[in-house]
Amino acid sequence: MAEKPTSGEILGVPYNFERPSIGRMLSSYWQPGEGMLVEKPFGVGYTLNLANWRSWIVVLVAGGLLWQQESGPSDESEDRADEPVEVIVDDTDD
Repeated sequence: MAEKPTSGEILGVPYNFERPSIGRMLSSYWQPGEGMLVEKPFGVGYTLNLANWRSWIVVLVAGGLLWQQESGPSDESEDRADEPVEVIVDDTDD
């Protein structure tokens, strides 16, 4: 039986299931001169190239959105969520 390949591409998406080493992990996330996305050191798909300034913008925006979500809604919206809501049903026919 033929041995299955541990790395390659399927429909243009890279995969790599070789055991990752520290050196390969570091070199995968820091590739100066490359684009914003680079192949993942382990798994399927792409990851951010931290040597590219655009990647840091993505990280900052994602962090800002996470911080905004974790800070929670204002107190007003929480108070209104507990109030009863009046529903009027009009079942008259024209």
